Amino acid sequence: MTGPWLRLEAARADAALARAPADDVTLLHVTDAGAVDAAQGAFSALLGRAGAGPGAQLEAMAEAAATEILEAAADRLGRPARQLRRRGRPEHEVVQAARGADLLILARQGAEAGPRSLGKPARFVVDHAACPVLLVWPGPVPDGPPPGGRRKPPKDPGPDGRGRPGDGGPPPP
Repeated sequence: MTGPWLRLEAARADAALARAPADDVTLLHVTDAGAVDAAQGAFSALLGRAGAGPGAQLEAMAEAAATEILEAAADRLGRPARQLRRRGRPEHEVVQAARGADLLILARQGAEAGPRSLGKPARFVVDHAACPVLLVWPGPVPDGPPPGGRRKPPKDPGPDGRGRPGDGGPPPP
């Protein structure tokens, strides 16, 4: 397997080596239960029956992907590390697994600087983790805002300087 997941794991492993060279490291992989459950539910609803469907096959594929990702991260780390697998909503499972940790290393998913460099799940983790969080880029650090990603100009303060056009009178009730 190649692609963004391995790049994210490599970034996390590199950050762990740099920031915690002698500490115990736990590598965490969370399988999003929602995707597998949705596929099995769709199969059951579509064909009107439960039983054999894509659920078991998707679980096996998810397990194989988790193994590959965790092994690649462990190889990159180059030293013993505990491997932890969880299943559920990734943002909730990461926050729960990080309880009591000295440091949580989280790789950004975006390749651009700015407010979209963190998706909603990563933002949830940053906001709810009960330990320090180190955000790392999965590749080279980008230079400033994304190309063409200009910020909105400030609103016209209007004649009264209150951010709305008007006659300068008091704001409406």
